[in-house]
Amino acid sequence: MNYKLEQKAKVCVSYDFSSDLLDTLKTANYTKPLIAIDRFLLQSPVVNQALDALKQENMAYVIYDEIVPEPPFEIVNKGAKLYQENQCDSIIAIGGGSVIDASRGINIVSHCGGQIQEYIQDKTVDHRILGLIAVPTTSGTGSELSNALVVTDVEKQEKLAVLSDEAISEYVILVPELAKSMPQGLTVSTGLDVFAHALEAYTSNLSTPVVNAICEKIMFLVFKYLPTAVHHGEDLDARERMMVAAALGGWVLNNGGTHLGHSIGHVVGAKYHLAHGVACAYALPGVIEKTALVEPKKIREIGNILELSLPHDLSNESLGKEVAKGFRQFRDEVLGLEPCKLNKEDVLSLTDQVVHERFATNSPFDVTHDMVKSILENYG
Repeated sequence: MNYKLEQKAKVCVSYDFSSDLLDTLKTANYTKPLIAIDRFLLQSPVVNQALDALKQENMAYVIYDEIVPEPPFEIVNKGAKLYQENQCDSIIAIGGGSVIDASRGINIVSHCGGQIQEYIQDKTVDHRILGLIAVPTTSGTGSELSNALVVTDVEKQEKLAVLSDEAISEYVILVPELAKSMPQGLTVSTGLDVFAHALEAYTSNLSTPVVNAICEKIMFLVFKYLPTAVHHGEDLDARERMMVAAALGGWVLNNGGTHLGHSIGHVVGAKYHLAHGVACAYALPGVIEKTALVEPKKIREIGNILELSLPHDLSNESLGKEVAKGFRQFRDEVLGLEPCKLNKEDVLSLTDQVVHERFATNSPFDVTHDMVKSILENYG
Protein backbone atom coordinates (compact mmCIF):
# COMPACT_ATOMS: atom_id res chain seq x y z
CA MET A 1 0.00 0.00 0.00
CA ASN A 2 1.36 3.42 -0.99
CA TYR A 3 0.20 5.64 1.88
CA LYS A 4 -0.01 9.33 1.15
CA LEU A 5 0.35 10.99 4.55
CA GLU A 6 2.65 10.21 7.44
CA GLN A 7 3.74 12.19 10.51
CA LYS A 8 6.27 10.64 12.89
CA ALA A 9 6.99 13.45 15.36
CA LYS A 10 5.26 14.22 18.65
CA VAL A 11 4.30 17.91 18.69
CA CYS A 12 3.20 20.30 21.44
CA VAL A 13 2.61 24.04 21.75
CA SER A 14 4.25 25.23 24.94
CA TYR A 15 3.80 28.25 27.16
CA ASP A 16 6.05 26.70 29.85
CA PHE A 17 9.16 25.71 27.92
CA SER A 18 11.31 24.78 30.91
CA SER A 19 8.78 22.30 32.25
CA ASP A 20 7.83 20.85 28.88
CA LEU A 21 11.44 20.38 27.78
CA LEU A 22 12.31 18.63 31.02
CA ASP A 23 9.23 16.40 30.75
CA THR A 24 10.19 15.48 27.18
CA LEU A 25 13.72 14.49 28.16
CA LYS A 26 12.47 12.43 31.10
CA THR A 27 9.77 10.74 29.02
CA ALA A 28 12.35 9.63 26.47
CA ASN A 29 14.99 8.79 29.14
CA TYR A 30 17.53 11.16 27.62
CA THR A 31 20.18 12.26 30.09
CA LYS A 32 22.89 14.13 28.15
CA PRO A 33 21.69 16.28 25.27
CA LEU A 34 23.77 18.27 22.84
CA ILE A 35 22.13 21.69 22.69
CA ALA A 36 22.56 23.13 19.20
CA ILE A 37 21.55 26.77 19.36
CA ASP A 38 21.82 30.12 17.65
CA ARG A 39 24.44 31.91 19.76
CA PHE A 40 22.36 35.02 20.40
CA LEU A 41 19.63 32.86 21.96
CA LEU A 42 21.92 32.13 24.88
CA GLN A 43 20.86 35.61 26.04
CA SER A 44 17.16 34.73 25.90
CA PRO A 45 15.41 34.61 29.31
CA VAL A 46 13.18 31.77 28.06
CA VAL A 47 16.20 29.70 27.04
CA ASN A 48 18.14 30.48 30.21
CA GLN A 49 15.21 29.42 32.37
CA ALA A 50 15.20 26.10 30.55
CA LEU A 51 18.96 25.66 31.00
CA ASP A 52 18.59 26.47 34.70
CA ALA A 53 15.88 23.83 34.97
CA LEU A 54 18.26 21.22 33.50
CA LYS A 55 20.97 22.23 35.96
CA GLN A 56 18.56 21.93 38.87
CA GLU A 57 17.85 18.37 37.78
CA ASN A 58 21.62 17.68 37.59
CA MET A 59 21.26 16.95 33.88
CA ALA A 60 24.50 17.42 31.97
CA TYR A 61 24.42 19.04 28.55
CA VAL A 62 26.86 20.28 25.90
CA ILE A 63 26.39 23.58 24.05
CA TYR A 64 27.11 23.83 20.31
CA ASP A 65 26.62 27.45 19.20
CA GLU A 66 28.72 27.59 16.02
CA ILE A 67 25.97 26.95 13.48
CA VAL A 68 25.64 29.65 10.85
CA PRO A 69 22.94 30.38 8.25
CA GLU A 70 23.09 28.07 5.25
CA PRO A 71 25.35 25.70 7.21
CA PRO A 72 28.32 24.28 5.30
CA PHE A 73 29.26 20.60 5.48
CA GLU A 74 32.00 21.31 8.01
CA ILE A 75 29.63 22.76 10.61
CA VAL A 76 27.50 19.60 10.59
CA ASN A 77 30.46 17.23 10.72
CA LYS A 78 32.07 19.21 13.56
CA GLY A 79 28.83 19.03 15.56
CA ALA A 80 28.66 15.25 15.06
CA LYS A 81 32.22 14.92 16.34
CA LEU A 82 31.31 16.97 19.44
CA TYR A 83 28.22 14.78 20.00
CA GLN A 84 30.26 11.58 19.82
CA GLU A 85 33.20 12.83 21.90
CA ASN A 86 30.86 13.83 24.73
CA GLN A 87 28.74 10.66 24.46
CA CYS A 88 25.53 12.61 24.06
CA ASP A 89 22.25 10.72 23.66
CA SER A 90 20.01 13.41 22.13
CA ILE A 91 20.01 16.81 20.45
CA ILE A 92 17.95 19.83 21.44
CA ALA A 93 17.88 22.14 18.42
CA ILE A 94 16.89 25.68 19.43
CA GLY A 95 16.87 28.16 16.58
CA GLY A 96 15.85 28.80 13.03
CA GLY A 97 15.85 26.43 10.10
CA SER A 98 19.63 26.37 9.76
CA VAL A 99 20.08 25.18 13.34
CA ILE A 100 17.41 22.50 13.01
CA ASP A 101 18.70 21.38 9.61
CA ALA A 102 22.25 21.16 10.92
CA SER A 103 21.05 19.29 14.00
CA ARG A 104 19.28 16.72 11.86
CA GLY A 105 22.49 16.32 9.92
CA ILE A 106 24.46 15.93 13.16
CA ASN A 107 22.00 13.25 14.28
CA ILE A 108 22.41 11.36 10.99
CA VAL A 109 26.20 11.41 11.05
CA SER A 110 26.37 10.60 14.79
CA HIS A 111 24.20 7.49 14.37
CA CYS A 112 25.10 6.34 10.86
CA GLY A 113 28.69 7.47 10.42
CA GLY A 114 30.49 9.10 7.53
CA GLN A 115 30.13 12.78 6.66
CA ILE A 116 26.97 14.67 5.87
CA GLN A 117 27.93 15.33 2.22
CA GLU A 118 27.91 11.57 1.60
CA TYR A 119 24.14 11.51 2.28
CA ILE A 120 23.29 13.88 -0.56
CA GLN A 121 23.50 11.04 -3.09
CA ASP A 122 25.59 8.05 -1.98
CA LYS A 123 24.50 7.09 1.54
CA THR A 124 20.96 6.53 2.82
CA VAL A 125 19.50 6.38 6.31
CA ASP A 126 17.92 2.93 6.50
CA HIS A 127 16.48 2.98 10.04
CA ARG A 128 14.60 5.43 12.27
CA ILE A 129 16.93 7.82 14.06
CA LEU A 130 15.56 9.16 17.33
CA GLY A 131 16.80 11.79 19.73
CA LEU A 132 16.15 15.08 17.91
CA ILE A 133 14.05 17.57 19.87
CA ALA A 134 13.31 20.54 17.62
CA VAL A 135 12.46 23.93 19.13
CA PRO A 136 11.98 26.41 16.28
CA THR A 137 12.38 30.11 16.99
CA THR A 138 11.25 31.30 13.56
CA SER A 139 8.08 30.50 11.66
CA GLY A 140 9.17 29.58 8.19
CA THR A 141 11.33 26.65 7.20
CA GLY A 142 9.19 23.93 8.76
CA SER A 143 12.44 22.06 9.37
CA GLU A 144 11.01 20.81 12.65
CA LEU A 145 8.65 18.47 10.74
CA SER A 146 10.42 18.24 7.40
CA ASN A 147 12.33 15.25 6.08
CA ALA A 148 14.78 17.51 4.24
CA LEU A 149 17.83 19.33 5.46
CA VAL A 150 19.74 21.86 3.38
CA VAL A 151 23.51 22.22 3.59
CA THR A 152 25.89 24.35 1.57
CA ASP A 153 28.80 23.36 -0.62
CA VAL A 154 30.85 26.51 -0.07
CA GLU A 155 33.29 25.84 -2.90
CA LYS A 156 30.56 25.40 -5.52
CA GLN A 157 28.18 27.96 -3.93
CA GLU A 158 25.38 25.41 -4.03
CA LYS A 159 22.62 24.57 -1.58
CA LEU A 160 22.14 20.82 -1.47
CA ALA A 161 19.41 18.74 0.14
CA VAL A 162 19.60 15.56 2.18
CA LEU A 163 16.26 13.74 2.26
CA SER A 164 15.34 11.12 4.84
CA ASP A 165 11.98 10.18 6.32
CA GLU A 166 13.90 8.26 8.99
CA ALA A 167 15.66 11.37 10.35
CA ILE A 168 12.60 13.50 11.12
CA SER A 169 12.46 15.03 14.60
CA GLU A 170 11.29 12.77 17.40
CA TYR A 171 9.76 15.67 19.34
CA VAL A 172 8.77 19.22 18.39
CA ILE A 173 8.10 21.94 20.95
CA LEU A 174 6.52 25.12 19.57
CA VAL A 175 7.16 28.08 21.89
CA PRO A 176 5.42 31.27 20.67
CA GLU A 177 7.32 33.33 23.26
CA LEU A 178 10.56 32.56 21.41
CA ALA A 179 9.21 34.11 18.20
CA LYS A 180 8.20 37.42 19.76
CA SER A 181 11.64 38.97 19.29
CA MET A 182 11.92 38.09 15.59
CA PRO A 183 12.77 41.23 13.59
CA GLN A 184 10.12 42.41 11.16
CA GLY A 185 12.15 41.53 8.06
CA LEU A 186 12.81 38.01 9.29
CA THR A 187 9.12 37.58 10.11
CA VAL A 188 8.25 38.57 6.52
CA SER A 189 10.80 36.33 4.83
CA THR A 190 10.12 33.24 6.95
CA GLY A 191 6.36 33.72 6.70
CA LEU A 192 6.54 33.92 2.92
CA ASP A 193 8.54 30.69 2.96
CA VAL A 194 5.59 29.05 4.73
CA PHE A 195 3.24 30.27 2.00
CA ALA A 196 5.64 29.01 -0.68
CA HIS A 197 5.82 25.57 0.94
CA ALA A 198 2.05 25.27 0.98
CA LEU A 199 1.49 26.68 -2.52
CA GLU A 200 4.10 24.43 -4.09
CA ALA A 201 3.10 21.27 -2.22
CA TYR A 202 -0.52 22.03 -3.19
CA THR A 203 0.32 22.27 -6.89
CA SER A 204 3.11 19.67 -7.00
CA ASN A 205 2.66 16.54 -9.07
CA LEU A 206 3.17 14.63 -5.79
CA SER A 207 0.19 16.20 -4.04
CA THR A 208 -2.87 14.29 -2.85
CA PRO A 209 -6.36 15.25 -1.62
CA VAL A 210 -5.26 15.07 2.03
CA VAL A 211 -2.16 17.18 1.40
CA ASN A 212 -4.30 19.66 -0.55
CA ALA A 213 -6.62 20.24 2.40
CA ILE A 214 -3.71 20.91 4.76
CA CYS A 215 -2.05 23.25 2.26
CA GLU A 216 -5.23 25.29 1.88
CA LYS A 217 -5.37 25.75 5.66
CA ILE A 218 -1.70 26.75 5.82
CA MET A 219 -2.15 29.44 3.17
CA PHE A 220 -5.24 30.70 4.98
CA LEU A 221 -3.31 30.95 8.27
CA VAL A 222 -0.47 32.85 6.62
CA PHE A 223 -2.81 35.28 4.85
CA LYS A 224 -4.79 35.91 8.03
CA TYR A 225 -2.07 36.00 10.72
CA LEU A 226 1.25 36.91 9.09
CA PRO A 227 0.38 40.62 8.71
CA THR A 228 -0.33 40.80 12.45
CA ALA A 229 2.90 38.97 13.28
CA VAL A 230 4.80 41.40 11.02
CA HIS A 231 3.27 44.63 12.30
CA HIS A 232 2.50 43.59 15.91
CA GLY A 233 5.21 41.08 16.72
CA GLU A 234 4.28 40.88 20.40
CA ASP A 235 0.90 39.32 19.53
CA LEU A 236 1.27 35.78 20.85
CA ASP A 237 -1.86 34.51 19.13
CA ALA A 238 -0.49 35.52 15.72
CA ARG A 239 2.93 34.09 16.61
CA GLU A 240 1.33 30.80 17.68
CA ARG A 241 -0.74 30.54 14.49
CA MET A 242 2.33 31.19 12.34
CA MET A 243 4.36 28.60 14.26
CA VAL A 244 1.65 26.03 13.65
CA ALA A 245 1.41 27.01 9.97
CA ALA A 246 5.19 26.71 9.59
CA ALA A 247 5.28 23.27 11.21
CA LEU A 248 2.42 22.05 9.03
CA GLY A 249 4.26 23.50 6.04
CA GLY A 250 7.26 21.35 6.89
CA TRP A 251 5.00 18.33 7.20
CA VAL A 252 3.42 18.75 3.77
CA LEU A 253 6.88 19.00 2.23
CA ASN A 254 7.39 15.35 3.17
CA ASN A 255 4.20 14.38 1.37
CA GLY A 256 3.76 16.88 -1.46
CA GLY A 257 7.22 18.35 -1.94
CA THR A 258 8.10 21.69 -3.49
CA HIS A 259 8.76 22.47 -7.13
CA LEU A 260 9.97 25.25 -9.39
CA GLY A 261 9.60 28.12 -6.91
CA HIS A 262 12.00 26.44 -4.54
CA SER A 263 14.30 25.35 -7.35
CA ILE A 264 14.67 29.01 -8.29
CA GLY A 265 14.93 30.02 -4.64
CA HIS A 266 17.70 27.50 -3.95
CA VAL A 267 19.79 28.44 -6.98
CA VAL A 268 19.39 32.22 -6.86
CA GLY A 269 19.52 32.34 -3.06
CA ALA A 270 22.76 30.36 -2.88
CA LYS A 271 24.41 32.46 -5.59
CA TYR A 272 23.43 35.87 -4.22
CA HIS A 273 22.95 35.06 -0.53
CA LEU A 274 19.30 36.03 -0.40
CA ALA A 275 17.18 34.98 2.56
CA HIS A 276 15.55 31.72 1.50
CA GLY A 277 11.96 32.88 1.94
CA VAL A 278 12.67 36.05 -0.02
CA ALA A 279 14.36 34.13 -2.85
CA CYS A 280 11.30 31.87 -3.15
CA ALA A 281 8.77 34.71 -2.80
CA TYR A 282 10.36 36.58 -5.71
CA ALA A 283 9.83 33.47 -7.86
CA LEU A 284 6.23 32.73 -6.91
CA PRO A 285 4.36 35.16 -9.19
CA GLY A 286 5.91 33.59 -12.28
CA VAL A 287 5.32 30.09 -10.92
CA ILE A 288 1.67 30.95 -10.23
CA GLU A 289 1.20 32.12 -13.82
CA LYS A 290 2.68 28.93 -15.28
CA THR A 291 0.78 26.68 -12.88
CA ALA A 292 -2.55 28.30 -13.76
CA LEU A 293 -2.21 26.89 -17.28
CA VAL A 294 -2.36 23.30 -15.97
CA GLU A 295 -3.98 23.61 -12.52
CA PRO A 296 -6.52 26.44 -12.87
CA LYS A 297 -8.86 25.09 -10.19
CA LYS A 298 -6.10 25.16 -7.56
CA ILE A 299 -4.87 28.60 -8.62
CA ARG A 300 -8.43 29.92 -8.35
CA GLU A 301 -8.65 28.47 -4.83
CA ILE A 302 -5.41 30.28 -3.94
CA GLY A 303 -7.04 33.45 -5.28
CA ASN A 304 -10.02 32.82 -3.01
CA ILE A 305 -7.68 32.43 -0.02
CA LEU A 306 -6.10 35.78 -0.98
CA GLU A 307 -9.66 37.23 -1.01
CA LEU A 308 -9.51 38.21 -4.68
CA SER A 309 -12.61 38.87 -6.78
CA LEU A 310 -12.08 36.62 -9.77
CA PRO A 311 -14.60 36.58 -12.66
CA HIS A 312 -15.74 33.08 -13.56
CA ASP A 313 -15.01 33.50 -17.26
CA LEU A 314 -11.28 34.25 -16.95
CA SER A 315 -9.00 32.30 -19.25
CA ASN A 316 -6.37 30.21 -17.50
CA GLU A 317 -3.70 32.70 -18.57
CA SER A 318 -5.66 35.68 -17.23
CA LEU A 319 -6.44 33.79 -14.03
CA GLY A 320 -2.74 33.21 -13.44
CA LYS A 321 -1.93 36.88 -13.97
CA GLU A 322 -4.67 38.03 -11.58
CA VAL A 323 -3.65 35.65 -8.77
CA ALA A 324 0.04 36.50 -9.29
CA LYS A 325 -0.90 40.19 -9.03
CA GLY A 326 -2.85 39.49 -5.83
CA PHE A 327 0.06 37.63 -4.31
CA ARG A 328 2.42 40.50 -5.17
CA GLN A 329 0.05 42.93 -3.49
CA PHE A 330 0.01 40.80 -0.33
CA ARG A 331 3.77 40.31 -0.44
CA ASP A 332 4.84 43.87 -1.21
CA GLU A 333 2.11 46.18 0.06
CA VAL A 334 0.65 44.32 3.03
CA LEU A 335 3.85 42.71 4.28
CA GLY A 336 6.32 45.27 2.91
CA LEU A 337 8.85 43.02 1.18
CA GLU A 338 11.69 45.03 -0.33
CA PRO A 339 11.95 45.05 -4.15
CA CYS A 340 14.44 42.69 -5.77
CA LYS A 341 17.69 44.51 -6.64
CA LEU A 342 19.46 41.78 -8.59
CA ASN A 343 20.71 42.38 -12.12
CA LYS A 344 18.42 40.65 -14.64
CA GLU A 345 21.26 39.29 -16.77
CA ASP A 346 22.94 37.79 -13.71
CA VAL A 347 19.72 36.02 -12.74
CA LEU A 348 19.12 34.77 -16.28
CA SER A 349 22.58 33.22 -16.31
CA LEU A 350 21.32 30.71 -13.72
CA THR A 351 18.65 29.23 -16.01
CA ASP A 352 20.39 25.91 -16.64
CA GLN A 353 21.04 25.35 -12.93
CA VAL A 354 17.36 25.93 -12.17
CA VAL A 355 16.22 23.52 -14.88
CA HIS A 356 18.37 20.75 -13.39
CA GLU A 357 17.71 21.49 -9.70
CA ARG A 358 16.33 18.34 -8.09
CA PHE A 359 12.90 19.65 -7.03
CA ALA A 360 12.02 21.06 -10.46
CA THR A 361 10.83 17.60 -11.53
CA ASN A 362 7.96 17.90 -9.02
CA SER A 363 6.44 20.72 -11.10
CA PRO A 364 3.00 20.07 -12.62
CA PHE A 365 4.36 21.11 -16.04
CA ASP A 366 7.44 20.41 -18.14
CA VAL A 367 10.30 22.62 -16.96
CA THR A 368 12.11 23.93 -20.03
CA HIS A 369 14.86 26.49 -20.46
CA ASP A 370 12.47 28.88 -22.20
CA MET A 371 9.93 28.61 -19.40
CA VAL A 372 12.49 29.23 -16.69
CA LYS A 373 13.92 32.18 -18.62
CA SER A 374 10.47 33.74 -18.87
CA ILE A 375 10.06 33.51 -15.08
CA LEU A 376 13.57 34.78 -14.33
CA GLU A 377 12.99 37.72 -16.73
CA ASN A 378 10.41 38.99 -14.22
CA TYR A 379 12.04 37.66 -11.04
CA GLY A 380 11.06 39.83 -8.13
